[in-house]
Amino acid sequence: MEINVRFLENMRLEAKFDDFTVISDQPIRYKGDGSAPGPFDYFLASSVMCAAHFIRLYCDSRDIPTENIRISQNNVVDPEDRYKQLFKIQVELPADLSDKDRTGIIRAAERCAVKRVIENDLEFDVEAVESITQNAQALLTIDPDGDRKTFIEGKDLPLEDTIKNMTRILADLGMKIEVSSWRNIVPNVWSLHVRDAASHMCFTNGKGASKESALCSALGEFIERLSCNFFYNDQFFGEEIANAEFVHYPNEKWFKPGPDDQLPEGLLDDYTRAFYDPEGELRGSHLIDTNSGRSDRGIVALPFIRHSDGETVYFPSNLIENLYLSNGMSAGNTMAEAQVQCLSEIFERAVKKHIIEQEIALPDVPQEVLAQYPDILAGIQGLEQQGYPVLVKDASLGGQFPVMCVTLMNPRTGGVFASFGAHPSFEVALERSLTELLQGRSFEGLNDLPPPTFNSMAVTEPNNFVEHFIDSSGVVSWRFFSAKSDVEFVAWDFTASSNEEEAEILFGILAELGKESYIMVHDDLGAPVCRILVPDYSEVYPVEDLVWDNTNVALQYREDILNLHRLSDEQLGDLVERLENSQLDNYMDIITLIGIEFDENSVWGQLTILELKLLIYLALQRHEDAQEYVEMFLQYNDNTVERVLFYRAVEAVLEITLDDELELDDFRYNLGRMYGEDVIEAVIGSVHGSTRFYGLTPTSMNLEGIDRHLKLLDSYKKLHQARARRITGS
Repeated sequence: MEINVRFLENMRLEAKFDDFTVISDQPIRYKGDGSAPGPFDYFLASSVMCAAHFIRLYCDSRDIPTENIRISQNNVVDPEDRYKQLFKIQVELPADLSDKDRTGIIRAAERCAVKRVIENDLEFDVEAVESITQNAQALLTIDPDGDRKTFIEGKDLPLEDTIKNMTRILADLGMKIEVSSWRNIVPNVWSLHVRDAASHMCFTNGKGASKESALCSALGEFIERLSCNFFYNDQFFGEEIANAEFVHYPNEKWFKPGPDDQLPEGLLDDYTRAFYDPEGELRGSHLIDTNSGRSDRGIVALPFIRHSDGETVYFPSNLIENLYLSNGMSAGNTMAEAQVQCLSEIFERAVKKHIIEQEIALPDVPQEVLAQYPDILAGIQGLEQQGYPVLVKDASLGGQFPVMCVTLMNPRTGGVFASFGAHPSFEVALERSLTELLQGRSFEGLNDLPPPTFNSMAVTEPNNFVEHFIDSSGVVSWRFFSAKSDVEFVAWDFTASSNEEEAEILFGILAELGKESYIMVHDDLGAPVCRILVPDYSEVYPVEDLVWDNTNVALQYREDILNLHRLSDEQLGDLVERLENSQLDNYMDIITLIGIEFDENSVWGQLTILELKLLIYLALQRHEDAQEYVEMFLQYNDNTVERVLFYRAVEAVLEITLDDELELDDFRYNLGRMYGEDVIEAVIGSVHGSTRFYGLTPTSMNLEGIDRHLKLLDSYKKLHQARARRITGS
C-alpha cells in the first residue's frame, strides 16, 4: 500500500492512503502540540486492534457476542535495549464460554497480520528518488532476472520472462503496481491481489499453482483490463478527455443517429442488429457512451473483426460495457495464447450458466483420473483436511466443452461454492477450477457462501448469474448435488500442438453452435491483448438492459448533480421531478447513477437517490415531501451513525414545524442537548432554508475535491497519452 506523507505545521504529519487521512503529532514534552497520537503510538495500537479484528471474525462466524470480551495490550520494554519489546496481549473472556471457543479465540488473535509481519523479519529499504510519482518500479516480491526458467502448459514463454515483460510495460506507463496480499492456504494453490498504488480502483486478482504463475495471472489481467479500458467502465472521463481528438482509442469511429433517433447505418451488422434489437426498440440515444457523454458527437464505436470472414464491424462502446463487463478479454505472450484464454473464459461462463440454470447434475471425476494429477489432488486433500468436503466434477457436458468444476461445501454454515475453469487441457481446466475456488479467500471467507436451494426461480433469476459472474456468490440448486448425474463422464482433451491450433478448435466449437465471434486486438501498450464478443452467448447482462437499464442514464443527471449547489429553485424542482418520474431505485447510490467515484467514507460517497430527493425537498422548503422521505430514510438505511442522527433531528424539527400547535422555540434547548448544538443548528438551517445540502461539499463538472475520481482519471490519462504517442510516433 502506498502511503503519502505531508509535513504540516510544527510536529504534525499527515498520511494519506486509500480514502483515509491520518494525522500524527508529538506530545508537548517533545515540542509537539499533543493534538494527535504519535507515529509510534499508531504502530503500537495497530497490533492489538488487528488481534481484536480477528477475534471479532471468529465470534461473528459462531454467533458469539463480543460485548463482554475485553482486550488489552501492554508493551514491556527491555531495560538494556529499548528497541526490544514484548507485546503482551490479554483477552478477558466471559466465564460461560466453552474451552473450545476460548482456545479458538486465542488462536484467532494470534493470526493478527501485524503480529505475523513483525515476527517475520521485517525489513526496511530507505532510498532517495527524484520523483515519487514518476518512480514507477513495480513493488513486487518475485525477481524474474535469475537463470531459472519455468514453463507451464498453455504459455508460450517462461513465467519469469512473462513477469519481466509485463512489469516493464506497466513501468513504461508510469504505473506503480503493488501487491497488497498473498494467499496460500492449501498446497499448490496461490492467489494474490495487485493494484495501482496511486489509484486503488485499478486492481486485479491472480491465481495459480505457484507464486510465479499467480503473479503472471494478476499482471496479465491488469494489462488486459487496462487495454480494454475495463477499469474505467461506466466512469466519467472528465471534460478534458471527453473533448479530446479520441476518447477511447485512436481507431474509434463516431456515428450520428439517424432521423427520429434511429440506429445509424454502418453500426453493427445484420446478425448483431437482429440480436441486440429484437423488438425494434433500440434507439441511437441508448448507445451514447457514458464515459464522454458527447451526445452532440454521436455514438462512439470500436472496430471488431468478424471471425467468419474477416470483415470489420463497429460495436458501440456503450453496448460492450453494458452487456459484457470483463467477459472475453485476455492478455498473452502471443495473440494466439490470448485468444485461447479469451475463448476458454467464454466457454467457462456460458457452460456454468447453462448448468446452473438447467440444474444439471454433473458426473464425478473418478479417483483414478484425479490420481494422475498429484499436485491438484494435494490441494483438494488440503481442503478436505480442514473440514471442507470437495466434489470434483466433469462440466464438459459429455465432452462438448473444455470445462471442469470443483465444488466446495461448508458444513459449518451449509454454504456451497461451485467453481468452474476452462482450457483445452483437462489438467489446466481442473487446476483453474481449484485455484479460482480459493482466489483471494481465507478460510473465514468461506463462511459467507450461500446455501443450495430447491427453489428453481431463485436459481434461474437473471441476477443470480450476474452474482455468479462477479464473485461466485450466486445460489446453486440442490439438484446439482444429486449422485445420479444427467450426463456421462468423459476424459476429454482439446489440446493441440500449438495455441494457434487450439484457438481454431475453440472457434470451431462456437461455429458448430451457430455462434459468430467478433475480435478486437489491442497491442498499443506493447502486449498482445484481445477482446472477443460472442453475441447470444457471452453476455453477462440481458440485452434488454440496453433499453431499460442502460448505464448512460447518468447523462440525464450527472451535470445537474455535480452542480447541485449552483442550481436555482426552478432547476432543482426540475431535477427532483425527473428523478421522481424515473424508474430508478430510490436506494441506488449516486456513485452508480452518475459514474463518479466519490470517497466512500464521505456523505457524497454514501448518498442515495432517496437522500438526494430529501435534501432537494428541504432546499425547496417542501416540508411535507421532505417529511415523507425522511421517514423512508430512517426506516431503511445503512448510513453512518452521524448521518442517521442528523435525520432523526430533521424528523423532529419537521414534526414541530408542520404542527400548528407546536413552537420550535419551546423545544430548542432540549433538541440541542439531544443532538448537539452544531447538528441542531444545521438541522434548523436545513428546514428553514438557510443551509442547503448539509454535508455535501460543492463540486462541479471539473470534479474539484473528488480526489478518488481524479486519481482514477490520472490513471486513464497515462493510457490515453500512451495511445496518443503511438499515433504521433513521439
